[in-house]
Amino acid sequence: MDTREIEVVCPCCNQRLSIDVRTERVMRSSAPKVLDEAGKPKVEAKDWDQALSKVKGREAQGTDKLDAFLDGERGKAQRLEDKFHEAQKKLKNPDAE
Repeated sequence: MDTREIEVVCPCCNQRLSIDVRTERVMRSSAPKVLDEAGKPKVEAKDWDQALSKVKGREAQGTDKLDAFLDGERGKAQRLEDKFHEAQKKLKNPDAE
């Protein structure tokens, strides 16, 4: 199903709200942007620091996920080998269960 959203500006605080029409819930909100003399959103040093910390956090999460996946793959061959030997033992001696 396609999500239908509308965007409105709050008359009290001037925040931009994205509202899902079906559920009548606010999906996103963003603070009113302060514009510079060129009409572009003004970006401060703290905004850059927050963005940089987000990127570094994602990078660390990606590395952790990759390491966890690789550890699982490294152990996979041994687990399959163990299962194969168990199956061979059951095949040779079906009474020893």
